Amino acid sequence: MGTTSPQPIPEAEFNSRMATMFRHAATLLEAQHADTFRVLAYRNGADELESLSESAAQIYRRDGLWGLIALPTIGRSLALAIADVVGDGHWRWLDRLEGDTDPEKILATLPTIGPKLARRLHLELGIESLDDLERSIYDGRLGRLRGIGDKRWHAIRDSVVARLHSRREPQHDDAGHAHVRPTVELLLSIDNEYRTRADQNELVTIAPQRFNPTGARWLPVLHTTRDGHHFTAMFSNTARAHELGRTNDWVVIFADGPDEDRWTVVTETHGPHSGERVVRGHALHADGECLSLAAQ
Repeated sequence: MGTTSPQPIPEAEFNSRMATMFRHAATLLEAQHADTFRVLAYRNGADELESLSESAAQIYRRDGLWGLIALPTIGRSLALAIADVVGDGHWRWLDRLEGDTDPEKILATLPTIGPKLARRLHLELGIESLDDLERSIYDGRLGRLRGIGDKRWHAIRDSVVARLHSRREPQHDDAGHAHVRPTVELLLSIDNEYRTRADQNELVTIAPQRFNPTGARWLPVLHTTRDGHHFTAMFSNTARAHELGRTNDWVVIFADGPDEDRWTVVTETHGPHSGERVVRGHALHADGECLSLAAQ
């Protein structure tokens, strides 16, 4: 399975193409019963982009996130979307709204990782995010993967650290608190709400684009706002989840923003937390202390 690198959007078309994406996001959010104000924000953002005499991409390259946030109706989430499209030529958060939570696409955005290695990282090590990849570097799992020698290990380490560092830089946090850092308790609370409401058939279901040859609308979606941040939850529709039969157990939670702002909650199958719901990579003691866990 290969991936095609998105092509940059021509400067003259950027605002109109971005406005189209914002309106599509608004339509999806509305159909999935997201907050009305959130839906309206994307529609207002589309109108603002179409009224600009200058490309939003140019504003971002010159003035950064603050330059975008300073525009009328362009808040944090919309500014981050524009930044992602400028940087990658693609808005992967929009894919997620359509049920495409493919971690291989995220991993393959690193210059040191191609589609084949991304698939092996996902299937063989269970890596679903760049944070997962970073953990695998330091807990030794990446170095034990067949075909990963010292030179390639160092190249992958340098590229993932550079990417995550750029996302975590103070100026990014200053520009609307770009990187979301929810507590484990909050993520488990979202997971509980999602699974409870999915069991009671209270959620809108969508037809995911991948692993769905019949086009069935089987994937429940939850939109919720916690601590001032918007979160979306859905069962994991990934190759590994299907391979292990865990599509009704693994829950992916993501926030508006960078690809790194996503977490997977699973039922632990071994060790002292067996049978408990845990955020992959972390366990929660009764006193609230957060401990690292190896990925399954």
